[in-house]
Amino acid sequence: FLLPLIIEKLDSEVQSAKLDSLQTLAACVGQYEHKDLAEFLEGLWSSLRREVFQTSSEKIEVAALTALTALTSCLSRSVLNSDSEDSLSTFLDLVLRDCKHHLFEPDLKLVWPSAKLLQAACSASYRAGHILTTTVMPPLVEQYSSRTECSHRRTLLEVVQRFIQSTASCQSVDHDESLFSAYKQSLCSMVFSGLSESNSSLQITATSVLTSLAQQTGLLLDSDVELAVDHLTRLLLTDEDDRVSLAVVECAGALAEQYPSAFITKLIPTLKKEMFSDQREVSELHSHHAVRQRCLSALAAVSIRASVVQESTPVLLDLLSSAHTDHTRFSVDEVVHACRSLQKIAEQVQDDEETSHCFHDIIIPRLLSLALQAALQSEGSSGRSSPLLEEVVLSAVVSVISTACSRLQTTFAEQMASRAVSLFLDGDVSFLPDNSFPSHIQLLQQQEESWRQSQLVCLLMACVCSLPRIVEIPQVERLLSQLEELSCRCSHPLSYTSAAKCFAGLINKKPQGSSLDSLIQRTIKRVSSELDRPSSPLRTQAFTLLIWVAKALLLRYHPLFSVLTDKLFSLLDDADLGLMAADGFLLLMSDSANVLNRDCHADVRIMYRQRFFSENSAKLVQGFNAAPQGRRLESCKVDSST
Repeated sequence: FLLPLIIEKLDSEVQSAKLDSLQTLAACVGQYEHKDLAEFLEGLWSSLRREVFQTSSEKIEVAALTALTALTSCLSRSVLNSDSEDSLSTFLDLVLRDCKHHLFEPDLKLVWPSAKLLQAACSASYRAGHILTTTVMPPLVEQYSSRTECSHRRTLLEVVQRFIQSTASCQSVDHDESLFSAYKQSLCSMVFSGLSESNSSLQITATSVLTSLAQQTGLLLDSDVELAVDHLTRLLLTDEDDRVSLAVVECAGALAEQYPSAFITKLIPTLKKEMFSDQREVSELHSHHAVRQRCLSALAAVSIRASVVQESTPVLLDLLSSAHTDHTRFSVDEVVHACRSLQKIAEQVQDDEETSHCFHDIIIPRLLSLALQAALQSEGSSGRSSPLLEEVVLSAVVSVISTACSRLQTTFAEQMASRAVSLFLDGDVSFLPDNSFPSHIQLLQQQEESWRQSQLVCLLMACVCSLPRIVEIPQVERLLSQLEELSCRCSHPLSYTSAAKCFAGLINKKPQGSSLDSLIQRTIKRVSSELDRPSSPLRTQAFTLLIWVAKALLLRYHPLFSVLTDKLFSLLDDADLGLMAADGFLLLMSDSANVLNRDCHADVRIMYRQRFFSENSAKLVQGFNAAPQGRRLESCKVDSST
């Protein structure tokens, strides 16, 4: 009774009735046996086909395809014997009869509905996939070879790609071989032909198919992978279309995860040679800067396996070293891009002891060493300085170190904490490479003309504030004392802001207790003494420390946060700090990078924003109503922030 009713309801003009019927069909066939469906197959297929061929709603189309997959899956469960009809083959014959011929008309609109129907059936089971691919793939390959128009070839490649993707979920545990193994040579030829064309859309589609081939076992031989790497490398170095570059980089990343050796031996050496070549050696048709940017993106994308990371990161570090020693060879943008590539590698690389060792013992010490060299060599020098002194570059280095430290295994994290604290408190440079630094470096001491050194406190923040909370920071009381002093006394904005952020990051993770409470109270007293003196030249520094400590306490629900909140409200009508105080509420409500966020293992309680608003909304309204007309801008900014 039910199946005829469903077929009848699918003829309805009411969209909700169609959707309900399709969802009911998908649910039912999960329980039915193939013999229950036999007499209704033609009627069900006719209705499902119509909803895809003549669809007016994406929801209806998706539901119809889902129902088709479920129906095919049900038929696939039938047990064949000499006396029974093969229900699956009978049903798929109907599907092929109505859909197959449309695939070979790539300029007509029924190509895609037909492909979707075939692919929905194909994804139902290994058996269904085998029947359909055996029938469809040979003529598809033949059609691609006979077509000359790029648009037709692209359509055929897209159809093939969707077939490959649709079978990925139905690979049988009893069948190690891919359904496309018999066609792998033809598929590779189609892909390499597409990559060799000058049509951007065809090239992009070819990279997508190549990615799909790489994700199924056994479809790419070693020789195919090497040829693929050659094609991808050529496109990276010569094709200026941003869409093609993005597709190539994504494809390279997918292939490198499965076939790292080809990228280690072929791609990385070629990209290194290109990046370090002089501009005059590059064809005038291509921007040397753009080529370098593409190379940097590709190096990051392929660095997922530890074996690749060990080859790619030295190239990036060599670029930073070269930029430091020869200030004109690489632009600041290129240096920043190299750091972003290192950060991406730190984010995506497989989390194991080998990669922790690489970042802990090689990458982070090398970055610290380069930054320290830049700070020391530039003291008193004239002319163009190292790009590693630029705030935008230091910020990028901070992101690399912060991301890497947040993922270090516990043993390496504890060693990193000890190394970083010893470097910044005691000038211990023994773990740094190229160790030719003077003794008794004092990086946290505020001295005349020492901003180049004091701004390196941002790197200390990156090292110690991103570590897991279980890692104990050595000499933490002494470290906090010097950070507080630097944040309150230094006149260099990056230095005192970074010191305040580092102080706050440590406060946020410090265990609850009288020691923490005493430290916060002392800090509040010191900050208030500066803020309460309108003539003090250090009010901006004191406010910066106030707002970052306030954020550290807000995130962890510390009760002393309310004292800082009251102080912040009192500053809204301050002639000099009113606008900064209003902006401070935005800082409290926003996620911050590299410190005081969940990725950095900060103590962040749920719904802290809502709690702040519920406790302070009355103060906001009261302050707005009481403020004179000319001072209401600050209150409006606070309202919008919260």
